[in-house]
Amino acid sequence: MKQKYKNNGYFSKSGFTLAEALTALVIAAMVMITAVGVYTGIRKSEAAINRRLVAGTLSTEILQRIAEDIDRLALPSSEVTLSVKNKTESGIYKSAQMIIESQIYDKNNKPQISEKIIWQSHADPDANGLIIYRSHSGYTVEDKMLDEPKEDYELEMFIPICSGATLFSIEIVKDVNTTVDVWQGSELPPALRISLSFTEPQEDVLGDKVIPEDAIRKRTVVVDRFRPLAYQFVYKEFFGPNSMDETDFDEFSDDVNEPSDANDMESDEESDRDKTSVPD
Repeated sequence: MKQKYKNNGYFSKSGFTLAEALTALVIAAMVMITAVGVYTGIRKSEAAINRRLVAGTLSTEILQRIAEDIDRLALPSSEVTLSVKNKTESGIYKSAQMIIESQIYDKNNKPQISEKIIWQSHADPDANGLIIYRSHSGYTVEDKMLDEPKEDYELEMFIPICSGATLFSIEIVKDVNTTVDVWQGSELPPALRISLSFTEPQEDVLGDKVIPEDAIRKRTVVVDRFRPLAYQFVYKEFFGPNSMDETDFDEFSDDVNEPSDANDMESDEESDRDKTSVPD
């Protein structure tokens, strides 16, 4: 703002020029853009850190819940059936379904469902990944995962546990080197391997969408912990100073595990002279 002096002794005030106003607006805009950029970067970093922390904690909790359901229901001595299915949804997401069902017999000796638990996932475009559901039904109304018993209309409902998962698979572990994706039958499998991840798929060298191995949380649950393990003892001979028999010890004057008497030891020079001496 400029002041001009007039002849009558008074000052007249004039406004900012257009150039000054434009300069002030440009500077203010630059300051605001910089501040917004810094704020956005901080928010993105915070969201990324929180997402990783929550994903790690959530994965551990879900795997623990599934393991508890298996340990509680999948008992080899009871009337329990377990089925597992795996598939790929939307071309990139590995999805699975596991059904554990226990039966009891009524007064007419007919089988009835005592308790049934279903864990399954389904791709949802709005969730940018998989939604994991759990269902609990049967005569046993009480659900260990809930704070209070469910109402009648809630018995057959699938409750969403989490969203945004990118991998949910359940494999049957038959032995150390063999796993299968499908299990159906009256017999229970030896163990199950549950895998869960919330990391976005990345392209590998071949251009395929895969999830890094270090970003997958896995949990192996043994179904029958008290089953007898078949083994065969194989005898094998080991050769060494601690495995020699009596005939081997006859070749030596002293035990290899006991130090010799210092007074009975010959000097290296006398021993070498005896070995190199030639009889007359």
